[in-house]
Amino acid sequence: MNASQRAAMAAPARLTSPSVFTWVILVGFAAFFIQGFISAEVTMGRLVQGTGNLGSFFAQSFPPDTSRMVPIMRAMWETLNMAIVGVTFGVLLSIPFALLCSSNTSPNRLVRGISRMIVATLRTVPDLVWALIFVVAVGLGPLAGILAIIVDTIGFCARFFSERIEEIKPGPSEALASTGAGRLSVIFGAILPESTASMTATSLYSVEKAIRSAVVLGLVGAGGIGVELSTSMRMFRFDQALTIILVILVVVIACEQVSSAIRKRVI
Repeated sequence: MNASQRAAMAAPARLTSPSVFTWVILVGFAAFFIQGFISAEVTMGRLVQGTGNLGSFFAQSFPPDTSRMVPIMRAMWETLNMAIVGVTFGVLLSIPFALLCSSNTSPNRLVRGISRMIVATLRTVPDLVWALIFVVAVGLGPLAGILAIIVDTIGFCARFFSERIEEIKPGPSEALASTGAGRLSVIFGAILPESTASMTATSLYSVEKAIRSAVVLGLVGAGGIGVELSTSMRMFRFDQALTIILVILVVVIACEQVSSAIRKRVI
C-alpha cells in the first residue's frame, strides 16, 4: 500500500475547537434569534387563531369571482408593461455602471469606489421604498413603478455585470490592445462580447424579479395589478382577490418558463 492509499484510508481529522471569534458570532446570532423570537410574540393561541382566520379567508374566496376578468387582465398587462420597460432601461443603464465598477475597466480607484457606492445604495434601498419616493415625485400610476424598477434593476444588474466583467480572461483584451486598439475598442470588441451570455441570463432573471416586484409596487399606488389586489382586499372581496392571485400565479410561472427556455438557448 503506497502513501496516497494510506492517506485516503486514514481517519478524518478531528474537529478543532472553535476560536473566540467563532464563539462570539454564535453567541451573538443566538442572542439576536432569541430576542427576535420573543419580540414576535409567537404563541400557540395566536397560531391557532391565525389558522382559523386563514381558513375563513379561503372559505370566503371560493369560488373565485371572474366577473371583473377584463379589468383584471388589463391591470396585469399594465404590470407586464411596467416590468419590461423598467428592466429594459435598467439593464441599459447598468452596463456603464458595471464598467465603472469593474477593476479592469474603471478609469481609476476613485471612480470605481464612487460607482460601487452608488450601485450599493440603489441595491440596498428596497424597491417598495423607491416606489413610495417616486409616487411622491411623479404621482400615482405606472410611471412611478417603472422608475422604481429601473433603479432596482440597476442596483441588481450592475453588481453582477461588474463581477462577470472582472472574471473574463484577459487574453482577448490583451490581444486586441496589442494591435493598438483604444480603451473603448477593447471594451466593445472584447470585454462586452465575452460577457454577453452571462449578462443576458442576469437580465432575464431581472425580468422575473421585476414582474413580482411590479405586483407589490401596485400596492402603494404605482399602478398595475397590485392596485386591483389592494382594492379587493380592503373591500373584503376575497373571491375577487383569489382570482387576481391566480392570474398573477399563472403569468409569473409562464414568464419563468419562457425565461428558462431562453437561457438554455443563450448560455
